[in-house]
Amino acid sequence: MENKMFCYQCQETANNSGCKLAGVCGKKPELSNALDLLVYIVKGIGVTYNLCKEKGLLCPDVEKVYNFVNDALFCSITNANFDIESVYRRIDEGILLRNSLIRSIKDKGLGVPDMDVLAWNGNRDEYDEKARNVGVLSCKDEDVRSLKELTMYGLKGMAAYLEHASRLGYSEADINDFILYALSELVINEDTTSLTALALTTGEWGVKAMALLDKANTGTYGNPEITEVSISVGDRPGILVSGHDLNDIEQLLKQSKDCGVDIYTHGEMLPAHYYPKLKQYTHLKGNYGNAWWKQREEFETFNGPILFTTNCIVPPTGKSSYSDKVYTTNSTGYPGWKHIESDSEGKKDFSEIIKRAKTCHAPIEIEKGAIVGGFAHEQVFALADKVVEAVKSGAIRKFIVMAGCDGRMKNRDYYTEFAKSLPDDCVILTAGCAKYKYNKLPLGDINGIPRILDAGQCNDSYSLAIIALKLKEVFNLNDINELPIVYNIAWYEQKAVIVLLALLCLGVKNIHLGPTLPAFLSPNIAKVLVENFGISGISTVDEDMKKMGLYK
Repeated sequence: MENKMFCYQCQETANNSGCKLAGVCGKKPELSNALDLLVYIVKGIGVTYNLCKEKGLLCPDVEKVYNFVNDALFCSITNANFDIESVYRRIDEGILLRNSLIRSIKDKGLGVPDMDVLAWNGNRDEYDEKARNVGVLSCKDEDVRSLKELTMYGLKGMAAYLEHASRLGYSEADINDFILYALSELVINEDTTSLTALALTTGEWGVKAMALLDKANTGTYGNPEITEVSISVGDRPGILVSGHDLNDIEQLLKQSKDCGVDIYTHGEMLPAHYYPKLKQYTHLKGNYGNAWWKQREEFETFNGPILFTTNCIVPPTGKSSYSDKVYTTNSTGYPGWKHIESDSEGKKDFSEIIKRAKTCHAPIEIEKGAIVGGFAHEQVFALADKVVEAVKSGAIRKFIVMAGCDGRMKNRDYYTEFAKSLPDDCVILTAGCAKYKYNKLPLGDINGIPRILDAGQCNDSYSLAIIALKLKEVFNLNDINELPIVYNIAWYEQKAVIVLLALLCLGVKNIHLGPTLPAFLSPNIAKVLVENFGISGISTVDEDMKKMGLYK
């Protein structure tokens, strides 16, 4: 049977080999193909931009190029955008942008290579047919394809981080230039040795992208602080904010102040509660619910409107009562949901959401109590003496990095059981939505240090890396792998891929990645990662505990 689509960029892809008839995430074939075409056009922009640089030409509107590429790549991340019309609009815009770059080259009397990625100018009637010929499987060599997709998914994660940073006024040309260079290489380079190097270099630039976003977040909102976040509800109507974009929740908090409406976070927006500048809003009430994939049931009980600032959309069922109360912004979209654009200064009008919230009942309480987070690098450094003392005394024997992304499949219960089974002298370092598997477990503390240190969102894995490097310095070690740290990371989508590449470039070895190794790694490329970096999958909790030296 002919494939209607092909996608294997997420961990839950069908049969751990690739979605061919419809996406496990909910993507229809037409949408998946449209996203493939969008990525193809973005690659063409990368090639053209680098031609300009090679020929010594100034790009006529470099910021427009950066913003478009980052948005388009972010749009193509798993669970980000299901609105094919908005994807088509991006393809339209991308073709125009690529062609304007080509004209700027030709206007100087210079030539452009005869390449389809530069020459194709189809109309919308031709988009679907073209997409079927330029997707992942258009690269026939399995190993070359594997390396190219590994880099591509890393670039998608980087683009997400850069978009967040840009919305706070932070941008670095050299990071954006690397993305465009890498996109060009993915078109013209077929050599496995140099493509392997490109993937690892992507990790290096991924660290820089995470550092930039960390600078943007902390420079704007202050360094995260240890914070107790309520998971109960109040008696006022609420607005639920999902995704990762702190600028959006700040704008919403400003506009909804003194309106009689409370703001709640969902999924990876939880870390908003840790930032001093956001904590000052008393109507930032608490966190409602759990990981992104629980949204169908949790949005039903929330009652009020929902705002998606970034990815993690689960298509609602036909019986969902909340569908007419969901809003999207930035790179996200879903057919029939209201999309809120920003003006030329990046401002958004959330008055419709606020007005709608006032007509709704207060959320139904699904949990009681509170959870603690805010252990980013500066906060942990403030506890450094305590941490060092606990390690030297043997009170803390091991740190376990359990970062990354959560998902729906039953085999992810492994992470809950793993956390429960950890000896009481072990501390979990976490970031990302995988923490919802264990962040509400009563694991207690060690000499006042909580046994779950939550640094925040996926990109806040940067904090975990910085903490590890600081510990290496404190203990006067030569190699980061000499630290009493083991890595057992859950992955789902592409932001986890750039985190993985970033850790590899920092020299971290023996990372356990699960619940499965990526389907996009060919056997040969997987073998390289295993042999050179000690990457492995997971097995049973008991076997992995023994393998990681966690049992006393």
